[in-house]
Amino acid sequence: MQGAYYYGDKTFKIGECRPTAPGDDEVRLDVAFCGVCGTDVHIYHGVMDKRIGPPQIIGHEASAVVSEIGSAVENVKVGDRVSIRPLRFGAQHPFDKGNPHIGKHLQFIGIDSPGAFQQSWTVPGYTCHHLPETLSLELGALIEPLAVACHDVRRGRVRSGERVLVMGGGPIGVLIAFVLREKGASVMVSEVNEARLQMLKKWNFETVNPITENLVDRVSAFTKGAMVDAVFEVSGSAAAAKSMTDLLCARGRIIMVAIHGNGPQPIDLFKFFWSELELIGARLYEEEDYEEAIALADAGNIPLQELITSIRSLSEIQGVFEEIDDNPDGLKYLINCQE
Repeated sequence: MQGAYYYGDKTFKIGECRPTAPGDDEVRLDVAFCGVCGTDVHIYHGVMDKRIGPPQIIGHEASAVVSEIGSAVENVKVGDRVSIRPLRFGAQHPFDKGNPHIGKHLQFIGIDSPGAFQQSWTVPGYTCHHLPETLSLELGALIEPLAVACHDVRRGRVRSGERVLVMGGGPIGVLIAFVLREKGASVMVSEVNEARLQMLKKWNFETVNPITENLVDRVSAFTKGAMVDAVFEVSGSAAAAKSMTDLLCARGRIIMVAIHGNGPQPIDLFKFFWSELELIGARLYEEEDYEEAIALADAGNIPLQELITSIRSLSEIQGVFEEIDDNPDGLKYLINCQE
């Protein structure tokens, strides 16, 4: 069996990895496809080396086939096609308030423990979600980011008929826009990459480039002066954080999806008071978000296949990360872990 080990310094090396027999509550998987996440790219750039502890196998946007199960596993059987929810919850803590996906002892599989860029992967049984036979394993690798989008939209309490701005047209921003459309919202996406703007226009989304256009004026025109009911901040840019309070109607909602890990951002708190605005955090996903994502993917209304920029073999993983750095137009890159 082979795996792609991240060694630090923007370097992956293919090496041997021994299949790990599952414990009582675990399953061993033959990984089919694993998508490259923005977090994986951050790891590749070296900003998480202390947490990762190279050399380590990373990756978490995976589809797989169950090859072995522990004695206590009842939710899947050998041969099942699954998508993985890569969260290990750990011991409950009073801080969690029943939310283990953001709990004190949460560990993210593929970051805090070995991930899916390998042929055989052993994970807790509860992380497996069944894929319908009508959904390909390639699209099954997009369930994890789609579940992120479903969770974000659910946290935002978006209703049919509302007008919404998504700030950032990368993979998660695009998926949020599609989920919002499925909920019956009218959607505008703000993005600075011209190639991505053209893709969004092809999918019949309203778009705005905040570098070349006045964002407030365009949002006002989009809503006939009412401004939007919700803003999803997915870009992670300081300019977006500064401008987002200018775009909302009374009692509008900001859903913070981007990490903004580079320190505090200036936000106009007076506008929260004046218009009774809300700021809502959204991180990861819960079980129901995975089930919704699978149902949406299987329904076929979201053109997931068109989001896939490239599918490459495990042995080509180094070149994939180099290509991502060189191609800001791309959306989703998949690694075929069995090829």
